Amino acid sequence: MSAPSSAPSAPAESAATETDFLAPDPALRPAGPTPSQSRFQVDLVAEAAGAADDKSPSSDASTTVPSSDKATPTAPLDGPSADPGVGGEEAKGRFRVVNFADPSGAGSAASSEAAPVEGLQNGDTVMSETSLHSSTGGQHHYHYDTHTNTYYLRTFGHNTIDAVPNIDFYRQTAAPLGEKLIRPTLSELHDELDKEPFEDGFANGDELTPAEEAAAKESADSKGVVKFGWIKGVLVRCMLNIWGVMLFIRMSWIVGQAGIALACLIVVMATVVTTITGLSTSAIATNGFVRGGGAYYLISRSLGPEFGGSIGLIFAFANAVAVAMYVVGFAETVVELLQSVDAIMTDNINDIRIIGTITVILLLGISVAGMEWEAKAQIFLLVVLITAIINYFIGTFIRVESKESKGFFGYDASIMWENMGPEFRGETFFSVFAIFFPAATGILAGANISGDLADPQLAIPRGTLLAILITGIVYLGVAVSTGSCIVRDASGNVNDTVSSQLLANCTSAACNFGYDFSACRISEEPCRYGLHNDFQVMSVVSGFGPIITAGIFSATLSSALASLVSAPKVFQALCKDNIYPGLSMFAKGYGKNNEPLRGYILTFGIALAFILIAELNIIAPIISNFFLASYALINFSVFHASLANSPGWRPSFKYYNMWVSLAGAILCCVVMFVINWWAALLTNVIVMGLFIYVSYKKPDVNWGSSTQALTYHQALTHTLQLSGVEDHIKNFRPQCLVMTGYPNSRPAILDLVHTFTKNVGLMICGHVRTGYRRPNFKDLATDQARYQRWLLKNETKAFYTPVFAEDMRQGTQYLLQAAGLGRLKPNTLVLGFKNDWRDGDMMNVETYISMIHDAFDFQFGAVILRLKEGLDVSHIQGQDELLSSQEKSSGMKDVIVSIDTSKDSDADSSKPSSKATSLQNSPAIQKDDDDDGKATTQPLLKKDKKSPTVPLNVSDQRLLEASQQFQKKQGKGTVDVWWLFDDGGLTLLIPYLLTNKKRWKDCKIRVFIGGKINRIDHDRRAMATLLSKFRIDFSDITVLGDINTKPKKEHTAAFEELIEPYRLKEDDMEQEAAERLKNSEPWRITDNELELYRAKTNRQIRLNELLKEHSSTANLIVMSLPLARKGAVSSALYMAWLEVLSKDLPPILLVRGNHQSVLTFYS
Repeated sequence: MSAPSSAPSAPAESAATETDFLAPDPALRPAGPTPSQSRFQVDLVAEAAGAADDKSPSSDASTTVPSSDKATPTAPLDGPSADPGVGGEEAKGRFRVVNFADPSGAGSAASSEAAPVEGLQNGDTVMSETSLHSSTGGQHHYHYDTHTNTYYLRTFGHNTIDAVPNIDFYRQTAAPLGEKLIRPTLSELHDELDKEPFEDGFANGDELTPAEEAAAKESADSKGVVKFGWIKGVLVRCMLNIWGVMLFIRMSWIVGQAGIALACLIVVMATVVTTITGLSTSAIATNGFVRGGGAYYLISRSLGPEFGGSIGLIFAFANAVAVAMYVVGFAETVVELLQSVDAIMTDNINDIRIIGTITVILLLGISVAGMEWEAKAQIFLLVVLITAIINYFIGTFIRVESKESKGFFGYDASIMWENMGPEFRGETFFSVFAIFFPAATGILAGANISGDLADPQLAIPRGTLLAILITGIVYLGVAVSTGSCIVRDASGNVNDTVSSQLLANCTSAACNFGYDFSACRISEEPCRYGLHNDFQVMSVVSGFGPIITAGIFSATLSSALASLVSAPKVFQALCKDNIYPGLSMFAKGYGKNNEPLRGYILTFGIALAFILIAELNIIAPIISNFFLASYALINFSVFHASLANSPGWRPSFKYYNMWVSLAGAILCCVVMFVINWWAALLTNVIVMGLFIYVSYKKPDVNWGSSTQALTYHQALTHTLQLSGVEDHIKNFRPQCLVMTGYPNSRPAILDLVHTFTKNVGLMICGHVRTGYRRPNFKDLATDQARYQRWLLKNETKAFYTPVFAEDMRQGTQYLLQAAGLGRLKPNTLVLGFKNDWRDGDMMNVETYISMIHDAFDFQFGAVILRLKEGLDVSHIQGQDELLSSQEKSSGMKDVIVSIDTSKDSDADSSKPSSKATSLQNSPAIQKDDDDDGKATTQPLLKKDKKSPTVPLNVSDQRLLEASQQFQKKQGKGTVDVWWLFDDGGLTLLIPYLLTNKKRWKDCKIRVFIGGKINRIDHDRRAMATLLSKFRIDFSDITVLGDINTKPKKEHTAAFEELIEPYRLKEDDMEQEAAERLKNSEPWRITDNELELYRAKTNRQIRLNELLKEHSSTANLIVMSLPLARKGAVSSALYMAWLEVLSKDLPPILLVRGNHQSVLTFYS
């Protein structure tokens, strides 16, 4: 398919139709290519097109962009689109067809300038010009363009930009296995053509953490990386790690103590634990692409960062200390050899330190040399180890007379039968099991270098399970063979033979061969040989003793080497995820294999420290417990993922069972306590401590863990269960739909409602978006996610729910009907008081009052908050910096919505007052010099170096201070409850819930009620009785006997003046004209209505006087909201009542329940 480009691009005019756009100039068509040869070639233009670095308007805009196959140099452009400054802008969001590929090589003169095409993708798929530059990693992404492809025309019968399934759509950004393509979005396929089809962004859930981005980038960039197959990478490592020192110097002793049967049981028990863990590891490893990090990666991506972070740290530490344990095992063997030839340098302990230090330096050298050298060393050590094992088994068949005095007589049924049962000497079954179990660990040696495996999904299950099988069989073989040919006690003295007269009294198996070792059991000093006494008995049995010594060296050094490589790799993966911020310096890798050199040095330091102790009897069980803790969590991960029933849990390895995995996790925990109970407790304390730390720090990662899946599953189950149960008064909770608009635009109402709903009831921040232009639902969804994240960052337990509607009332009706789920639905509408009701269009007041009527129609309670300064701070420049700073920390790249500078009404959260700013002005784009990437909660008004804030005027300063008053702890004060009308108890319940919270606990509740002057004491006692039955504490009850007293004349006159502009004055005009005016302006107050409700009007004015008299110093006033009959009281009159009732007062909450009881005194 390679061919030179044959024609210059056909310029695409912005006015061109889709058909015109697809049709190149016929004059430029090459002569008669066959249909299969005729392909469109599409120009790949990087995002940088149109940048300022062009030399001239006619500069060559062609650029070479790496594709998923090969680099494809593009043809030079001419015509209008050759000027990136003009054409780049004009062609934004459109495909540009360059030319046909001409297989014959014939072309126009332009082809001589064109670079040859090196690979036309695959002939069926082509790239579009909108190559995107991700804001997170700087990697190129390509859109998958099939719009111009004749393959689709032949396949589907029509041309389409719809894409067929392709693996590259499902890659994460900068995936190591290939380039990520971006499929056409739904908007591109569905929206009208005048919209720009492409917008920068990821598909849902494709965002990577910076750590993963870096890891993927390194993987993608590295060439010539050493990758291992399942044998060299997993099988060899696991076998070497599992076959430790125990095989040669402890297995025979275990058989002597426990007997053949129980020794086999011990091996089988250990193998069962490791096999179940191996199956679980295989299941997790085959549920998606596995990167480096081994056990840490598997657990963290399955159970989340809390468990992964805690296990990752102790697992890396355990591997580092294991290096010391194995090296000391090696050094002890060397020192024993030196002792046998009297070549001790100083004394035993110091010799172990010297030899151990030299050994670990050599091992470090091998590791730092690179994984390839380390793998070669492992292969060599495995050969030595297998030779030693074969040498031992050959030796068991060769009966040598000189070895008989040491207890070796070759295979014999009587010896086997004598050694079948246990003979514990100072040990128990579990203590022997505890000594053996560390020999079975090491099954994660292959998984720990998962990043260096060519195909971890195939290699980990196959290599790990085969290693467990082979090593288990060898352990069982050694147990049976040693028990069948060696007696438990032997003196090593050739003279301990049996005389013919004593033969009748000799009962041991050795008697059959003419030896009597019964003296060994009687004498105080035990014999030197036999299963019980000689740890080196396998050297005695083997065909050639020194090979066993070489096997011991091989087993110890290979395990040490595997641990020395595992620890830094796991630690590097942990540091890359930045779960412990202080450790990020160890994330850096070096060389083509990304070797964690800093991690090697750290591991070397830890290992050296423990080698210098030279006494590891206390450390060894802690290491075993650390390994077991990670095994337990791997098993639990599989159980948890299966239980969560997440559609994303689809391991290709099918031979696992959730209940077997759970049993494996429990077994691991049991074994931890069997081996060493105090070490198990210590391990659990450390894991829990790290878990709590990571949970507290809340790392900003989202790995789709099974914890998330199970949380969703439980939430869904419990929500459905709730729906099946009728509500009960005792369980009533105020579930508030709060009309906040953007949550950060009315902080006072958000803070106050959150105070009494936090951990008690549901809170939904409703936002009605209105506007004359077509609604942009994509923006709505983006805003929803952004502001929900803002609420979470501010630790506000609420949901943000925006809706599009034609007006405020319609949107509120949508929310009243549809917000919530099942029993988790709001039952109380919370509004801000409309402070500016007299300034704007009175139809807004009509809408506002209608919302209150709608709430009552839907059987909702209604709450209105009024602050005399106002509620809406969205017009204050800089108040949305808080949101933008947090967006930066989340790695978001959207434009933050900035609020219009015209002051919005406090109640009307739907006014189209928010407009998207340009990219330059957006607070999201401005970078703070001192921004450290942490999502700290910052003050509402933030001084920014890049955008200096305008000094605030006095009223704005007061407004800002008032908006933050509910964030502070309320000192000793009062919450005054004016419970004038019985609404079911909501007016009393809200202040009770408030004063239960830490911020309000110093405030006392004072209750005010209406009553007659001659029954004040009686009414007070009745209310006190009711409150005590409700178990609500109060400091005082005031009975107001003078509510019906006429208000002062000046206050009445002020009210008349207030409503004057809104009166209909029908008496001064003809009836028909009055009706026409009333229909067009339904909010107007009729004279008849004013006279009818004169008493109610006077009561509101009088109540305001009483409020000023009694509650002018209260921290908060909670008062019964006056009701207005729907259709009878005009909205202007009702608004005027609310205005005069709540004017010039401390913060006041007007509350009216739905007249269903929310308090009860029955148990």
